[in-house]
Amino acid sequence: MDVQLPAIPAKRYFTIGEVSELCGVKPYVLRYWEQEFTQLKPMKRRGNRRYYQHHEVLLIRRIRDLLYDQGFTISGARNQLTDAGHASSSAQEFRAEAIAAAQFDRHRDSREASRALAADVADGAAHTSVTLEKLTLEQVRDELMAIRASLLA
Repeated sequence: MDVQLPAIPAKRYFTIGEVSELCGVKPYVLRYWEQEFTQLKPMKRRGNRRYYQHHEVLLIRRIRDLLYDQGFTISGARNQLTDAGHASSSAQEFRAEAIAAAQFDRHRDSREASRALAADVADGAAHTSVTLEKLTLEQVRDELMAIRASLLA
């Protein structure tokens, strides 16, 4: 049952109909999976309409693969995702933050973004007494989150 799925377009948000076509499952299946998989939480806007982000489309494709192609049950697929999530969650969060920062940087005037980033880095360096080599992945993530928050403010 290995079906060739279409490429995911470079968009920020996808409707449930678009995700249904991109992942080869019906919309009611997506709504059911939202109840079964806690990692799947699309944003809801007016009228309770669901808007999925790129990472959620990838997650849905992974769930589809586990259930339809590899033959897992719902609970088995849930366990697979949880096990895989623990193993790579820190690295994925770090990568996601780096991508978000890069996308944010692209959307602002490059001169403004460079000034803001330089000021934040200089400000952060003045308050940090730990060298970069001694930082844990979680500390780096926290620093990136702080920088991101200050850029968005």
